[in-house]
Amino acid sequence: MANNSTNVTPNTGGGEKELVRRLGLMSALVLGIGTTVGSGIFTSVGGVAGIAGTPMLTILAFLIGGLIMIPQNLCYTELMTAYPEDGLFIVYFREAGWNFLSFFGGWSCFWATDPVGIGIMALTVGNYLAYFTGWNTGTVRAVSIVLIIIFTLLHMIKMDAGAKFQNIITSVKIVPFILLVIVGLFFVNGGNYSAPAIEGVTPGVMALLLGVAATTWSYDGMQTCGTMAGEIKNPHRNLPIALIGTVLIITLLYTGLSAASVGLCDVSVLAASDAPIATAFENVPFIGSIAGKIAALLGVIVVTGSLSSLIMFQARVEYKCATEGFWWKSWGKVHQVWKTPYVSMLWQSGFAIILVFFSSLQTLLGYFTLICLIRNALCFCTWFKVRKKANYHPTWKMPGGAFMAVLAIVPTAILVITTFMDAPLFGTIAALVAIGSAVPFYFFFKKTNADLIAAKKAEREAEDTANVAQ
Repeated sequence: MANNSTNVTPNTGGGEKELVRRLGLMSALVLGIGTTVGSGIFTSVGGVAGIAGTPMLTILAFLIGGLIMIPQNLCYTELMTAYPEDGLFIVYFREAGWNFLSFFGGWSCFWATDPVGIGIMALTVGNYLAYFTGWNTGTVRAVSIVLIIIFTLLHMIKMDAGAKFQNIITSVKIVPFILLVIVGLFFVNGGNYSAPAIEGVTPGVMALLLGVAATTWSYDGMQTCGTMAGEIKNPHRNLPIALIGTVLIITLLYTGLSAASVGLCDVSVLAASDAPIATAFENVPFIGSIAGKIAALLGVIVVTGSLSSLIMFQARVEYKCATEGFWWKSWGKVHQVWKTPYVSMLWQSGFAIILVFFSSLQTLLGYFTLICLIRNALCFCTWFKVRKKANYHPTWKMPGGAFMAVLAIVPTAILVITTFMDAPLFGTIAALVAIGSAVPFYFFFKKTNADLIAAKKAEREAEDTANVAQ
């Protein structure tokens, strides 16, 4: 492995020669935090409260929801330090010898989650801005498209400047959250913590488990820096710090915010609100009359940071598929001057712009989440396969080994079952459509790009032989 201490060190993992390691520890950390702390937390507090049923179970659900992410991040950390390349699960499936899943990871990301996420985040920012401006739907969509274009150009042409912006916007949006927690906890009504359970909800283990499952969406995204692991300086040091730091910071932040929210507002009122954070902080003296405006302003800042983060890292998944031969080759191009995967970024943002005009598709496309959850569970399963390989030399190993890997898999598997039970018909349809469309394209790329696939395999085998010899 080349010295990764400079800003221009090539990423040689997996045969990649053009991307360089320019992102430091702070950039890796804010990628995870900036992506995870998005619009979800603005609504999930009420949703979790409605499912858990009591104030204390609501707080406990967020605490446990964060704690169960620790084994997942530890597993990701070990895999990332073993294979510090862009692509995340694309790389781990490849190393496990599961080529179809490696391709399917990129396929499901592009068609089901990544451009969709960008489109939804852009529309969310536009809608929050409309709270102040009164824009109509057409104007909101136009602004959303402009935001996508601006951030795409920023992260594509000026990656270093984009990383600095991401650092700043994440800091800006985290500070108000911390202040909200501090202020909220200072003015809580102690009686709210002992409020009776919401009518129709039976407090207990099942209510707690369902509440924990409902927090998953708020915690999703912590592993983001692994998608750009091939562009992070000194990955063997910075990746473990970034992933472990991300899960600890966000767990404390979300648990504190949930504790403040249920302490400020009756849990039944919180659960019934479409804007639970604003509803809770209406009970803070001097803030109540402008709570809605504060929440909308926070929404603009928070979701803008998430939009920027998504555009910054997501295109690396399809880029990785292209460099491996299981995608359109042009998507693997890296600009000679910008040193970014510009073709992949343009396609992703272009598709997101199209989806902005079809925002009603959000619910339909959300059913593909089941596929993504299954993909994540299988990703952790790769640990049992790759750890036996000669080229598996992680510089950081998770404590507990196999036991920790199981702890990473089981909660995700439970969420898969819960999601399927919630919508079995649409989940089945989504699975059939996703797999049915992926299979022919997998074999198409396997045949069309046979030379590239063989060359990449030979290159990795040569690298593995050289590493063993050393």
